Amino acid sequence: MSTYAIGDLHGCHAEFVSLLEKLRFNPAQDRLWLVGDLINRGPGSLACLMEAKALGGAVRCVLGNHDFHLLVVARGGGKLKKNDTLDDILASPQRESLLDWLQNQPLVVREESTLMAHAGLLPSWSAEQALALSGEVQSALQSERSGEFLSQLFGNQPDRFRDDLEGMDRLRCIVNVLTRMRFIDTQERLDFAAKEGLDSAPDGFAPWFQFPRQDDIRLMFGHWAALEGRTPHAKINVEGLDTGCVWGGALTAMNLETGERTCVISQQGGR
Repeated sequence: MSTYAIGDLHGCHAEFVSLLEKLRFNPAQDRLWLVGDLINRGPGSLACLMEAKALGGAVRCVLGNHDFHLLVVARGGGKLKKNDTLDDILASPQRESLLDWLQNQPLVVREESTLMAHAGLLPSWSAEQALALSGEVQSALQSERSGEFLSQLFGNQPDRFRDDLEGMDRLRCIVNVLTRMRFIDTQERLDFAAKEGLDSAPDGFAPWFQFPRQDDIRLMFGHWAALEGRTPHAKINVEGLDTGCVWGGALTAMNLETGERTCVISQQGGR
């Protein structure tokens, strides 16, 4: 039995299938961790979502910012953006069952000394705290007022997590840390403007993985395609999985037991 963690799919279904074939993935005995952003930008968003759902208990998935965007559009009154490729999901006869499945996914997955979150983890958050905070968001997503929660989710404030945050401010900040974070400062304040490589860091900010932690947990993250899976000068045990498949890069899987990486080249032609 092997466990594989795969980077952001972003609707690259052909590459997803090719990667599973290359891994000789067997859902009866192997397991798959998906680091979020299953959908949007690529041509096969519906197929990726259906594929992940069909794999059943063989899959553990965390929500990414694009997954939240779909939920906000479908169930929180949000609007599609110019470059979205979500129409096939929204028009699908299986729309509601797929959205239900997505809405029931967590923001953090942990097994022993390995933890996965779409964008990463604040240096001050322990694994236990991250799981608890993920649980707070899951409770909101699964409540009778989930539509109200989704309608108020998007925003950049507050840009720093504090234990005394309450209500939507607290939930929004948790989601932003776990699904949108790239650069932070020494006070763990998030910057949302810089989205490119390391040289785009604003003054006083650095990648979150360049700050030390108090534990040695192994962190798996995606979200940051410009890094191409690299985490230079990391001060923690961390693995970047987003190698920019939808932008013409590759789709990458890592064997959690051996650390071996397997890639398939993108068919997107540098969108």
